[in-house]
Amino acid sequence: MREKEKYTVPDGTKIGHVHLKVSDLEQSLKFYCDLLGFQITMRYGTDAAFISAGGYHHHIGLNVWFSKNGSPAPRNSTGLFHTAIVYPTRKSLAEILHRLQSEDYKITGASDHGVSEAIYLNDPDENGIELYWDKPFDQWPKDENGALTMWTRSLDIDDLLGELD
Repeated sequence: MREKEKYTVPDGTKIGHVHLKVSDLEQSLKFYCDLLGFQITMRYGTDAAFISAGGYHHHIGLNVWFSKNGSPAPRNSTGLFHTAIVYPTRKSLAEILHRLQSEDYKITGASDHGVSEAIYLNDPDENGIELYWDKPFDQWPKDENGALTMWTRSLDIDDLLGELD
């Protein structure tokens, strides 16, 4: 009898989008579009919208189908920890950080993970959001055997904002 081969996801596979239940669609659109800069690609009546960066059909879906006027999920329960949004450059991450600061939007954390630098915040429904950029692959930290070693260290915010000079 043949041994069963272990399946692995094909190289090049991507996570396409996240679809979030929100309590107030218009409030969420103000956050994701007016503050973070996504564009609406389609509205699905008054209860859902699809938004994207760069004209993609949608990176984020927002709906109130089961959650209109609902409460945020309890912190100590199962569910989505955060949605991670990848910025193309360190400068673009600095630009959104500057924008958040100029709008007095609360940041919940800022970390250097060795492979990336990240800013953390919550959307209006307290869904976690990670805004980050990946460092170049050849700069990712590895141990003596070549295995990836990530960490969580404090991000030097002033150094990041120095990208804007």
